[in-house]
Amino acid sequence: MSIRFGTSGWRAIIADEFTFNNVRRVTEAICGYLTTEKPASGQILIIGCDSRFMGEKFSAIAAEIAAAKGFRVLLCTGQTPTPAISFAIRSLKASGALNFTASHNPPEYQGIKFSTYDGAPALPEVTQKIEAAIIDEDVSSDVAGGSIQEYDARPDYLKDLAAKINLTAISESKGRFAYDALWGTGRGYLDKILRDAGCEVETINDWRDVTFGGRSPEPGEDHVDELRERVLTKKLTLGIATDGDADRFGIIDSDGTFITPNQLIAVLTDYLADSRGWTNGVARSVATSHLVDRVAAERGLKLYETPVGFKFIGELINKDEIILGGEESAGLSIRGHYPEKDGILACLLAIEAVTVRQSSLSDQLSELYKRVGKLESGRIGVKLDENVAARLKEKLAQEPNDIGGRKIEKINRIDGVKFLFAGSDWMLMRPSGTEPMVRIYAESESKQELEALLEAGRSYLLE
Repeated sequence: MSIRFGTSGWRAIIADEFTFNNVRRVTEAICGYLTTEKPASGQILIIGCDSRFMGEKFSAIAAEIAAAKGFRVLLCTGQTPTPAISFAIRSLKASGALNFTASHNPPEYQGIKFSTYDGAPALPEVTQKIEAAIIDEDVSSDVAGGSIQEYDARPDYLKDLAAKINLTAISESKGRFAYDALWGTGRGYLDKILRDAGCEVETINDWRDVTFGGRSPEPGEDHVDELRERVLTKKLTLGIATDGDADRFGIIDSDGTFITPNQLIAVLTDYLADSRGWTNGVARSVATSHLVDRVAAERGLKLYETPVGFKFIGELINKDEIILGGEESAGLSIRGHYPEKDGILACLLAIEAVTVRQSSLSDQLSELYKRVGKLESGRIGVKLDENVAARLKEKLAQEPNDIGGRKIEKINRIDGVKFLFAGSDWMLMRPSGTEPMVRIYAESESKQELEALLEAGRSYLLE
């Protein structure tokens, strides 16, 4: 069968396409790529997993393959956050890492995320080489030539993280927080660093459940009702959440308001420029709110627009060209950090902004809107049934003059098709890299116009 890497690695349904043998085939191809690109004996390869079903078993099989190819395998103990693996690659000067995670996908999914020596998700030119090298035959290897040893990523990762956050201010604020681990890998990481700083933290869903409560481990607004209830009933400072592999974030303000990723990215861009005095640029994906553009313009920061996929933002992090890079899908990183999404970092920065400014995130947003104006953003998904899939490529290749009665002023094809209309309105249609659907993103200055844009996009796609 053909194996294809998407936006963030290869993902498939367990026992359907995600099988032991296919794991062997992918691991063999990755090891072959690393050996060809950087031939050396005793290369370090980190292998870890999140809390999904059979993660440890898949990791062990990959470790055996890699050791047989001469790699020094550091096999992570316990379920490990994606950003902790990224840090380990860089700090240990490893050749890369295989991370068994399907991130926020439903529990029946498993995946392999391959990160290169810089700690960033592999770029398309790399994954294309790996795909081409995957053989159809069964693969089996006995441990020989290399080695396998256990590795605990947590201590050094948390130490590094503590050096990048104003934990003194957080500690002195005596804030009270609730953390929803969503049965994922953030437990024992995010709550620990806050407790070590003397904060009061109530952690919920902090045990391993491979079904993630029977739903996707995604910290979106519709998945954090329990967290919101804790914040409101206990009058807490903030509610924070991370997804299955802790690279995405969710935030509940003290009044129960869900702070969207688009909003937090804009607030933190403003906060970091203010508190750190950084003057580098700021990056957002093509699907992310232009509110970031307005903050960047007011602060005199260069704006970078990237395709969807954090690997593209990661390149700018590595080049030290931006103070923050973010995606509307709840991923961000900052200057001096790793070229990978870090939900733990994002939650800590949200807490820092609240404590240092002594202002809720909602109040900070209101103040920001007074300066740069308010934008409403949203997205919907259109399932790819046979009819839609058959004509999708042709549909997205068209160049209409208008959609839903709105004149198109510019078409952006950096990733998917983005239609820019008069004023602040825009709409993006993009096939998902991980699920069989087309996502439609839109933004306007009013909720009514936003809803009309999204519906116009759906109608255009299905007509």
